[in-house]
Amino acid sequence: MSLPVDASVVTHGIQLAVAPVFLLTAVSGMIGAIAGRLARIIDRARLVEDRARTSTDEEFLQRAYTELAELRLRGRLANGCIALLTFCAFLIGLTIILLFLGETTAFQINRFAIGSFLSGVVCFLLALLCFLTETVIATRLLNFHMLRG
Repeated sequence: MSLPVDASVVTHGIQLAVAPVFLLTAVSGMIGAIAGRLARIIDRARLVEDRARTSTDEEFLQRAYTELAELRLRGRLANGCIALLTFCAFLIGLTIILLFLGETTAFQINRFAIGSFLSGVVCFLLALLCFLTETVIATRLLNFHMLRG
């Protein structure tokens, strides 16, 4: 595998390969946001568990078990979202490598680059669906028990 010495070919290869990096920026921002939500879910679950261990109020215990079940589901969705985003980042990184190699070598791997890019976008969209589902569940939890009067 010999790389051409022609600077214009290498420059064009770099320009072509850098375009998907913008998606990586979005992915890294989402991973940070989801990781923050996951940390809050874990903190809330620990708080509810601690309160449930010391409570003898049956009504409170039932609400606590219900909330813990929803927090578990939210945690799983957040973990799934992070996994999908991580796989998306991997596929976009692979796309960058394939585009660069396809442009600067004689390898005909552009079809693989298309496949890896589209797969990365599908993972990104699935992660967005996980995020949406998790936020819907989170807002559904806001039923304000004190207002039941």
